[in-house]
Amino acid sequence: MAVIDVVRFDGLKNRDWLIFKFPSEELVLGAQLIVQEGQAAVFVSGGRVADVFNAGTYTLSTKNLPILKGLVNLPFGHRTPFSAEVYFINTTLRMEINWGTINPIQLIDPKYYVKLRIRAFGQMGLRTRDVTTLFRELIGGMQKNDIVKFDKIRDYYKGILVIKAKSAISDAIITNKISALEISAKLEELSEKVKGEITPEFEKYGLSVSNFYIQSINFPDEDFEKINKILEDKAAFEIMGDGRYTTKRSFDVYEGAANNQNGVAGAFAAGGIGLGAAMGIGTAMNQTIGNPIGKEETKNCISCNASMPVNARFCPQCGFNNSDIICECGNKLSPNIKFCPQCGKKVE
Repeated sequence: MAVIDVVRFDGLKNRDWLIFKFPSEELVLGAQLIVQEGQAAVFVSGGRVADVFNAGTYTLSTKNLPILKGLVNLPFGHRTPFSAEVYFINTTLRMEINWGTINPIQLIDPKYYVKLRIRAFGQMGLRTRDVTTLFRELIGGMQKNDIVKFDKIRDYYKGILVIKAKSAISDAIITNKISALEISAKLEELSEKVKGEITPEFEKYGLSVSNFYIQSINFPDEDFEKINKILEDKAAFEIMGDGRYTTKRSFDVYEGAANNQNGVAGAFAAGGIGLGAAMGIGTAMNQTIGNPIGKEETKNCISCNASMPVNARFCPQCGFNNSDIICECGNKLSPNIKFCPQCGKKVE
């Protein structure tokens, strides 16, 4: 193999590389070492880090290779050949490293008690913090002409990153009782929390986390529809005030009537509710909506004892007529009476 006179790596156009191993190990004293800006060159012998060079141009000699000289017993002669592995390390900041949770975070929304499947996505930035540590922890047995890209490092740490992100998001939702609908307002706070937790893990391998962002926390549309239905019902109940359940049932009956081919009477008959009861329901509904504050007076049905508006004639629960019954002779009759005690006429 020919002896190399110039050792350099011009990098890649897209700058997505992290580590590049120089293709030749046969070097010579007096050769030129050129380290570009944003690079560091690591000389390795026998698997051990010998000397590290930052950006600049160097003439290799025993003076600037003191550790390597001791390892391989370099003579002082000019143009003396020697063997060493040279690795170029990218020290520039890599900003757009995307990450995301492949499997959803499954939890119960603490406000609406709905099971959600939450996913999170974002970006992070990495920079080489300690060249020697990075080499010792990550390089391993690389082959000639190998190039390690940032994406490989991201995949290597994906497990730690996703676990920390899931933990922070779950803690914010469950412990702090924040609904998933409100979590977007906490993205900046969550991002800082996750960054603080993952930074020590990356520093163990000679890398620093320059930035970390959670850009999106979302869940499937069908999960959102569950919460949306709850919100709609809650809004309806807030408007209705007292007697809101009865009124909600009335809305359901009228909605069914509107979709029934037999009309309103047919819908009530199908539901087992008489027309008189339906009229009472309508009266109760109108009275409740007309008084959204919910302070109307109520009375109990004389048949089933259910609560009903004081001015309602028919019970919304059983349909019984609660209005006063007057005989043709003018006598006021009691409930369930069959004949007038004054004139003896049968009560219809």
